[in-house]
Amino acid sequence: MNSKKNVLVTIGIIMFVMLLFLIINITVNLRNFGFQSADTKAQLIAQSVKNGLTAHMVNGIMDKRDFFIDQTKKLANIDDIWIIRGPKVEKQYGPSKEFERDNIDKQVLKTGKTIKKINESLLGHNSYRITIPYKAEKTSTIDCRQCHDVQLGDTLGAISIVMNMDDLKQISAKVIGYTALISFLLVVIILIYIRKLIVPYLSIFKEIQRVMNKANDGNYTVRIQGDYNGESKDVSTWINNHMDKVQHSLDSIEDKIDIFLTAHRINATKDPFIDVENTVERLADIYNFKKTIEHDENIMEVYKRFAVVLEDKFKIANFNFIEADTTNKKTSIVYVSKELICDPISDGCRSDRTNTLVDSCQFTHVCDKFTDDTKFYLCMPYSISNDLDFVLSIILDTKEEYDRVRDLLPLIEDYVNTAKPEIVSKKLMQILEKSAFTDPLTTLFNRKYLETYIDTTLYAGAYKNKPCGLMMVDIDFFKLINDNYGHDVGDIAIKTISNTLLDVVSDKGIVVRFGGEEFIVVLPDSNDEEILNTAEEVRIAFSQQKIQAGKETFSKTVSIGVSLFPNKQQDFWKYIKQTDIALYEAKQTGRNKVVRYTENMV
Repeated sequence: MNSKKNVLVTIGIIMFVMLLFLIINITVNLRNFGFQSADTKAQLIAQSVKNGLTAHMVNGIMDKRDFFIDQTKKLANIDDIWIIRGPKVEKQYGPSKEFERDNIDKQVLKTGKTIKKINESLLGHNSYRITIPYKAEKTSTIDCRQCHDVQLGDTLGAISIVMNMDDLKQISAKVIGYTALISFLLVVIILIYIRKLIVPYLSIFKEIQRVMNKANDGNYTVRIQGDYNGESKDVSTWINNHMDKVQHSLDSIEDKIDIFLTAHRINATKDPFIDVENTVERLADIYNFKKTIEHDENIMEVYKRFAVVLEDKFKIANFNFIEADTTNKKTSIVYVSKELICDPISDGCRSDRTNTLVDSCQFTHVCDKFTDDTKFYLCMPYSISNDLDFVLSIILDTKEEYDRVRDLLPLIEDYVNTAKPEIVSKKLMQILEKSAFTDPLTTLFNRKYLETYIDTTLYAGAYKNKPCGLMMVDIDFFKLINDNYGHDVGDIAIKTISNTLLDVVSDKGIVVRFGGEEFIVVLPDSNDEEILNTAEEVRIAFSQQKIQAGKETFSKTVSIGVSLFPNKQQDFWKYIKQTDIALYEAKQTGRNKVVRYTENMV
């Protein structure tokens, strides 16, 4: 049943219940009034009969009382009247025809209390019976004890009166009938008026209920239908206009969000407002990520920040980041979260080469670079710039975890797209920084980097106050190479000594091209024995190298000066000078040797 019927039926029931209570109340009141009137009339008749009998007795005409009683019976609505003589009067004057007719008479004579009895019948005869006792009394005019041998208060007799109530029932029926008819007509009129008054509001309420029910299910395209007047028309117009604005706003948001998010409708619900809330939350998270990485100093911090997102937000534990330099065809692993179970270095990365998602569930052994067939993996390539590709490799232990992460790929892509500008910017800064600190011919560090290294590493940080070995290396008779073979071969010789230094020193220290054919090696946290052994290893290794000069090859030697820098005061260049003096000593005493600086060298 709809709201309109519910309201009208409820109002109708309430009004009919009120009508019923009204009729019942009138009926009860009429009945009570009738019996109260009958009781009052009976009391008056009883008193009149009593006074009449007293008068007959005083005047000595008691034998004429029947006429008086018969005349009293003829009063309106009197069905019967009879007199009952009490036992003490019977005893005094002897038996008479005025005897008890029923138990009521006997009870009244015995107790001296009035008894009333109502005889009601819906379709039959209605009557009211009252039996009133006469008691011995003394007043200013009479004294019952003068004629009767009794005490004051004794019951002399009683009078029973039966009154007809049918005329009252008929009057009551007419009153109730007319009242019910008038009330019914009034109820009908009121219902018609109420219906006319509230039906428009109920109708629009039903329409609002329909529109809001659809909106609650996420459908904001439904509108209020129907023609309304007055306030109902205003309400329908306002709601429809509001729903139009809501729908337009939602559509506009949906269209614009595509600019910022990839597949933003992932995990969509039935309610667009909830989708918008979820989307705004995603945008807020991505914006916070973007603002954070903008303040990171280098590209590795950006990668670490992205790793935190994968671990904390997406609950991914095992993943790797791979960079692919498309210009130099070089692949490198830049971040490993847990373990590395693939080899993208030796022959490149399949995901980067094909520029497609590599999914272990799409084809068995789809990538031969993975060494653990018991795990699942997803490798996603992202083009960061024309020169750089980024590959996210995710390793998963179970199929359930794989399915979960597979659905998260569009969300992860949003973070990669957000990080792209920062990756490009910081990658460029990395390249520029490397270019500023790198010798273009040998790719070794240059003198500018050495100056920075001294302040940031030797004078501070892990190597602070720890002695380090210094080594200055120079190719013997380098000028002859340029004179005899040309500068191109000279460059080859310089590259050869550079590679030799890198191979020997490895990660024990840094190698710097100090100028021309001179190189400086810094070995932090070292001692005399270590620096001398390393220098000797360099000397021997370079002497064994073959330098290509056209169709022929030749070998060269180096002279090396070494010293030990105590690294307790900021006097690094003083010890570089000592190392240079040791190198000069090696040159002057025969070349192809290692010389340790001593105090007697000039």
